[in-house]
Amino acid sequence: MNQISFDNTKTAFASRTDKQLKNARFIFESMAKYWLVKLGLWFTPIGLKIGLPIKGLIKKTIFSQFVGGETLEKTSATVENLAKFNVKVILDYGVEGKEGEANFDHAVQEFLTVIRYASQQPNIPFISVKLTGFARFGLLEKIDSFSDYEEIIKGKIPLGKLEADEKAEWERVVNRLFTICQLASQSNVGVLIDAEESWIQDSVDAVAIQMMQRFNIENAIVYNTAQLYRKDRLQYVKDCCGFANKNNFIPALKLVRGAYMEKERKRAEEMSYPSPINNTKPETDDEFNAAVQFCINPENKIHVVIGSHNEYSNLQATHFMEKYGLKLNDNRIHFSQLYGMSDNITFNLADAGCNVSKYVPFGPLKDVIPYLMRRAQENSSVNGQTGRELLLIRKELKRRSI
Repeated sequence: MNQISFDNTKTAFASRTDKQLKNARFIFESMAKYWLVKLGLWFTPIGLKIGLPIKGLIKKTIFSQFVGGETLEKTSATVENLAKFNVKVILDYGVEGKEGEANFDHAVQEFLTVIRYASQQPNIPFISVKLTGFARFGLLEKIDSFSDYEEIIKGKIPLGKLEADEKAEWERVVNRLFTICQLASQSNVGVLIDAEESWIQDSVDAVAIQMMQRFNIENAIVYNTAQLYRKDRLQYVKDCCGFANKNNFIPALKLVRGAYMEKERKRAEEMSYPSPINNTKPETDDEFNAAVQFCINPENKIHVVIGSHNEYSNLQATHFMEKYGLKLNDNRIHFSQLYGMSDNITFNLADAGCNVSKYVPFGPLKDVIPYLMRRAQENSSVNGQTGRELLLIRKELKRRSI
């Protein structure tokens, strides 16, 4: 049995200097204070808007912890440092989507630039995209309102209920994603399509299946994302796999627990429909781990990215690999965590020989502020996450002082 330990702080923080580790300690200590996070969430956007001199402080602290750099070129140092420890990179153009056709077309050009850059870097196997980066939210919402699951799993959307201009708009959305996936396929760079809110996810699922059918013939290029906090996603994982294998293309999925729980439950309550989210965290954990086992099982022929900060789930995944007689570096299976978090998982998995990456966003400070605000908010609200990060950082700083 493999002996991976997520308590090995020497391996976990080998990529961090003493100064960087002390900065991380300061950030997570700050995030442990809910009142401070709440104040920061309110003050930071206002301070930047009115021109207060706080950019330098943000860059030296939370930005350097969670973001690779302001440009692709400045991100290269982060990529090279991770490569020294056999940790790969999922590159994310971290600018939040802005509505409007011109903005959507501009976003596509940015993604194409990222793909070209990644194709020249052996340590960047994937990029990440959000459909809402180049599609109007309202259009996706309308499509979902009349979509049918049995058709969605086949990559089909009944466009008859759209107006003529909306059909043309949807065609442009599909063409944008096709353009991205086509260059990615030619460049042998994987495209991870992020999950969205449940009330626009059907259109994302349908177009993701379309792209898989087109590009996942010889290699897994296009990956859809399943949020396992949803009650229906374990079945979706199985149905997606079944349809792909029946139609001779490679099923590829990124598994995560989920990112919109409060928003999902609030909307369900306000609109009087059953919440799509599991009632308890243990239910989500069970479904996530079941999905991991299903995807690792070689009979299902799935290429999977296991996106988790849960130590048990990652360790159990390696045990499933052992159970099925797979090597830890099996090319179907990839692990991933966010840059700046859970280094004890990432670097110890990499040290054991697993395929593992950091999800590294990049972009101008003013544009990645929404991403940074989410990191601060999530770390202050996720039970035990910040405490665990702090415990390990303090342990390593103490080890280094001896």
